[in-house]
Amino acid sequence: MVPFRIKLDPGQSIFEQVCFAATRAILAGELKPGEAFPSVRALAVALKIHPNTAHKVVQHLIQDRWLIVKPGLGTLVAQPPKARSGDRKRLLEQDIEQLVVEAIRVGATLDDVLAAVTEQWRGLQRLKAVSHGD
Repeated sequence: MVPFRIKLDPGQSIFEQVCFAATRAILAGELKPGEAFPSVRALAVALKIHPNTAHKVVQHLIQDRWLIVKPGLGTLVAQPPKARSGDRKRLLEQDIEQLVVEAIRVGATLDDVLAAVTEQWRGLQRLKAVSHGD
């Protein structure tokens, strides 16, 4: 069993979807620091993905400091890492530009986008509060 929610979309990279779902679960508090993260094999079986993809996901999450490896304990959830120097700039320039282009492409208004971002933000905060017992 995978300790986070994911619904794989066949039109997107499985690797990116699983990395995103795990990161989201950590930020929301569904996966807590110190908890065991599924092994590569368990992840592959539970999600019905290729073991190489599962291995790539785990290695990426370790490299990005979302997971840590402890000898004798396995792969554990880490404290959410601090942002790196270019992370904010990338988000606020490149990622937002992609969102805006896609929103315009599908006919969404600025109000639609702002409402959707606000809803997602609040939903993640609520999930975090529930996970932390607030």
